[in-house]
Amino acid sequence: MTDSPSQHRHIVPGPSPQYERSSGESPADERRSSVDAKKRVSMACLACKKSKRKCSGERPCDNCRAFGRECIFDETLDQRRRVAAKRTADELNYHRDLLNDMLRVMRAEDETYAWRLLEIIRRDGSAEEMRAYIDHALGILEGTGASDEPRLESTRYTIGLDGSGQSFRPQVMDIHYLCGQVPFRVPAQPWTTVTTDGDLVSHLVSLYFTWDYPFYVFLDRDVFLKAMASKDTTSQFCSPFLVNALLANACHFSTYAEAYVTPGDIITKGNDFLAEAERLRDMEPGTVSLSCLQGTLMLYERYSLSGKNDLGYKMLHRAIHVGEKLGLIGNHPTTVMPGTFTPEDLDASLRRTAWGLFHIDSLVHAEFQRPTLIDLVNLDRPDKHSPDSVQYWWPYPTDQERRLSYSNEYFDESCNLCEIAGDISKWLFGRTNPSEQEQNEFKDSMYERLRGWCSDLPIHFSTEWRPPPYILIMRMRYHTLIVNLFLYHAEDEILGTNAEGMETPESPSGISYLSKYNKRDVTQSAARAIAALARQHREDYGMNRAHHFAVYAINLALFVLLEQRGTFDILDNDFLTLASAFSCVASQSHSGRNLFHLFRQNVRLKCQGSRLRESLVVDDEIKKLFDEQCTSWTLFDEYADGLEKLEQDERYRVSGDHRFTDMLDQYESLSLGKDEIARGRCSAPI
Repeated sequence: MTDSPSQHRHIVPGPSPQYERSSGESPADERRSSVDAKKRVSMACLACKKSKRKCSGERPCDNCRAFGRECIFDETLDQRRRVAAKRTADELNYHRDLLNDMLRVMRAEDETYAWRLLEIIRRDGSAEEMRAYIDHALGILEGTGASDEPRLESTRYTIGLDGSGQSFRPQVMDIHYLCGQVPFRVPAQPWTTVTTDGDLVSHLVSLYFTWDYPFYVFLDRDVFLKAMASKDTTSQFCSPFLVNALLANACHFSTYAEAYVTPGDIITKGNDFLAEAERLRDMEPGTVSLSCLQGTLMLYERYSLSGKNDLGYKMLHRAIHVGEKLGLIGNHPTTVMPGTFTPEDLDASLRRTAWGLFHIDSLVHAEFQRPTLIDLVNLDRPDKHSPDSVQYWWPYPTDQERRLSYSNEYFDESCNLCEIAGDISKWLFGRTNPSEQEQNEFKDSMYERLRGWCSDLPIHFSTEWRPPPYILIMRMRYHTLIVNLFLYHAEDEILGTNAEGMETPESPSGISYLSKYNKRDVTQSAARAIAALARQHREDYGMNRAHHFAVYAINLALFVLLEQRGTFDILDNDFLTLASAFSCVASQSHSGRNLFHLFRQNVRLKCQGSRLRESLVVDDEIKKLFDEQCTSWTLFDEYADGLEKLEQDERYRVSGDHRFTDMLDQYESLSLGKDEIARGRCSAPI
């Protein structure tokens, strides 16, 4: 059979031998150019990975440019890139420096420093505590001669009161200038009647999602912002009540005059948005919706800051009730809510809210030694491996560089910690009179479980990687759980109030389970680890916008250091670091000021002011705060009118005999009020 010419494709003839290259390239050069043109891209952007498209490799890539998407490359996923090599080198340098500094302390002529370091290592002290002690020891060992002044200045910065006051920018133009680079731009209308200024609302929403939201995640940020931008007031994912409650919270993190009702009066921050949120809530009592639940949790946060007794717990209980009605928690299937939504948005919002509610319930009740109220979450957690979770966090409104947020990965690890806290809460605080043996066995098992959680954290959650602040706060929470675990019903044994003379010849021996861990060393190590985390938070981000959980964590750590009978040293560097950080973060809220006032009174009752006066390192403002003989004006004298009411209440009167349960009672009532649903906390035995 003869093939027709149309069945064969034409072949283009090659170049003749006489072909002259205009560029002067050799055949080898041409082959290299051909190979370069077909060079494989080393990594794809996140959007191309998700859609399984071929990525061009440049930023922005061809696909993202065509579809109008944000093009993000996560360089940490590509181990061939130089950034991976640099990251490995930085980690090796850190550990090399740590080892060298450790050897310098061990070789010191004064062996007490080496023994102290060995003691920390033997009791499995955290990396934060070891690094903090090594820095402290080297500061003393090498802080002599002409090189003294730089080290003293550095120490003064660490434990000084810089940044604790308010800065005011009264011109509205400042807000408009700042919002030229605002992370999230949203409209003011039709969501609030307090202001029509979209720049102000965008500024506050950006502050909320930068500093508050990452720790308390009970709504899906992207779904909420999309619904808010749509201006659809019938959306299940956004409502005027939710927006105003969010703005009231966000004002806590703003230093601009627009955030105040009365400029300069911190108690009035966000009060106009709060009043609007309360009005909208009261217009529809008994509403059961996703945005209602989220707005109620916003009010719980707001009331815990403002010192409105009893309203904090009331909002938390109401939110749990709404969550049960929606079927997010408890023994009910999830309710499908009416409204316009996509299945993906609904699924993301329900999951975030269900687990966010569980997070707050376990945090509040475990930290105040009460049984949790939520036993079951009916939805799976958000996927921590979703490509959408690889986003960047920027410490708005500062000009610091962006860093990877690890938001979904963080949320998953936080939920793991919440599950441990919930188990501690239900078993230890929900049972009636467990035996000493049962308590010790349970505490040891939970402590080992907590340590396992900490050791399994991703490497990029370690402090050497300078993670975002909410990861530092999560690590603080880990240490507060350890303190609460070991101080529960063991306060006298640990703090030394009745340690002397407790054993008698008649005391039975060998019949009770003895803990494998030295409880005093464990709680001391946890307190000093919180000090190291507070120090890093202050160095990297300051304390003015620290999440308000830091108030609780720092207050708890200070109590552990302060109430060690016979061993408290007011010049302890960790104590001074915590006290300084406490003064900064506590001054930002009404309840924080009250708590700092009580702490200040307890320190003054220790009568160590003479040691402060002799110190060359301690900041003058710190000396004024804690010297019992000082009558000079201090920052907190500015709040004297409000603190006078605190002095008139017998519950908060400082007598010098400050017990752990007393401190928790005071903190709880000053922030959340009285919990009429949960069983009361059992006091430690006398």
